[in-house]
Amino acid sequence: MSLDDLARALHERFDTKTAARERALPAARRSIRASANAIRAIHRGEFDRALELAAESRAAIDEGMLAVVDHPEVRFAGYLQDAQKEYAEARLTYAIVRDERVPAPEDLEVEDAPYLNGMAESIGEGRRHVLDLLRRGEVDRAERVLAALEDLHGLLVTMDHPDAITLNLRRSTDVARSLIEKTRGDLSIAFAQRSMHDALERHARDVLGKGDR
Repeated sequence: MSLDDLARALHERFDTKTAARERALPAARRSIRASANAIRAIHRGEFDRALELAAESRAAIDEGMLAVVDHPEVRFAGYLQDAQKEYAEARLTYAIVRDERVPAPEDLEVEDAPYLNGMAESIGEGRRHVLDLLRRGEVDRAERVLAALEDLHGLLVTMDHPDAITLNLRRSTDVARSLIEKTRGDLSIAFAQRSMHDALERHARDVLGKGDR
């Protein structure tokens, strides 16, 4: 093979990979955007819309994966993994807020490392939901959500594998732990405030009762 033929063959292969990347990258971006909008819809209580957006995110991932099916070095460059992570976060946040079964990676058709990182980030969204519940005075419901977040964190801390395999999951897990600790503190304050409120109401009833006599 002449150098001209070699150059031509190399250019053709790189052109093919570049074309695949240029199809996959916008798809990954669309997926990430749809997942972020799905999470916002969840917090607004727009659950049907959240599912529609999650489906859009899933479709964009599938489109991106199809574009690079013959190019694993492009597929695993990172942006499709980021899209899977954000999609997993949206679906897990939905499950947390709706008190549903936590979907597995196989249910979501995502890779394990993006799934686990999405789980870690969903704990932050779960904290936001707990704070919303506390503002509405739903302390018991907030306690149940916190328990679910602690269960997720309990799973994450068992994933003691190299960062290169888990995509730096350890750092995300540490952040999740700090968020859970803050949320536990917020919940403790809410319980104390409710107890004080209940005690004051009982005292007021007792005083009124004695006045009637």
